[in-house]
Amino acid sequence: QVQLVESGGGLVQAGGSLRLSCAASGSPFSMNAMGWYRQAPGKQRELVARITNSGTKYRDSVKGRFTISRVGTKNTVFLQMNSLKPEDTGVYYCHAAYALLGNEYNYWGQGTQVTVSS
Repeated sequence: QVQLVESGGGLVQAGGSLRLSCAASGSPFSMNAMGWYRQAPGKQRELVARITNSGTKYRDSVKGRFTISRVGTKNTVFLQMNSLKPEDTGVYYCHAAYALLGNEYNYWGQGTQVTVSS
């Protein structure tokens, strides 16, 4: 049973920083992709940043402020968030996926709240 455990959320003032961490346990394989999504109240879940063997991808609104990283092929991913804005507020979910024999397996964390006050 694969489980993703997130940590690092909290309350911060605009302009501040937070670092999110996500560790996936129980997987015999290295994840092909790991990333972060967020969901604000009344809005759909959206991709924030993603890292694969091919590189990284960010949504436009966080480019230059957020950095996603991963230690080698370990199933641990980080999201360094700088210059936070009130619109970054939401529940941040860790996502991990791997492909095996033509099937894709997707996993989600329970979410961690990030609140940015103005």
